[in-house]
Parts: sequence; C-alpha cells; structure tokens
Amino acid sequence: MRYICLIYNSTDTDGTLTPDETDELIKAHFAFDEELCRDGIMIHSDALEMPDKATVLRVRNNTLSATDGPYVETKEHLAGFYVIEAPDVMIAREIAGRIPSARFGAVELRPVRILTLPD
Repeated sequence: MRYICLIYNSTDTDGTLTPDETDELIKAHFAFDEELCRDGIMIHSDALEMPDKATVLRVRNNTLSATDGPYVETKEHLAGFYVIEAPDVMIAREIAGRIPSARFGAVELRPVRILTLPD
C-alpha cells in the first residue's frame, strides 16, 4: 500500500536551528532517503520552500484567483513529504517515525487513495 508522510515544521522552532544543526538534519535526510531507496520503499520525497513562497489557486465561477502565501495563520506549515510503499500501516508508521524531521516537528501519515475511472 502507498502512504504519504507529510512533514510539518513548527513556526516556533523553524529557522532556529544553527547552521551545523541544519547541515546535520539535511545529511540525516539524505541518508534516510538512500536507505529507503535501497530497501525499495521510496517512491518520492521532496522538501518544500517556506510558506511565503506559496500561491493558493481557486477557481470560482470559471474565474481563477491567486493568493500569495502565507495565506492562513497556523503554528505549523507543510515543509516536505515522502511517498512510500509499505505492506501495512504498522510498518508505514515505523518508517515515518524514522523521518529525521520528526524530531523537530510532526509527521502526518496518510494512506494514498488510488483513484480509478468508473466503468
């Protein structure tokens, strides 16, 4: 089964890591990525830019509107994600719990819903 691991960083701690701590966290993510690839678990992962780089798009009455971020007041923001393959939720939880950023923020684990076209 496919799962997405959404990494959330707290606005209270975001940007407070020292350059050395940031470098160590990035190295830990690269090592974790290599492990997941080697074990055939990784489908994709990426870090995201800060919320002020986001744009929210909405279509209402066939009109597109765009709002530059950050667009909501929140204590946490989506910082990155992993898409993994795991045989069940318990193994997916164990994998998600090893994501290095979980030490500083939170990881939301959610099964991916594979959509198919109706007959």
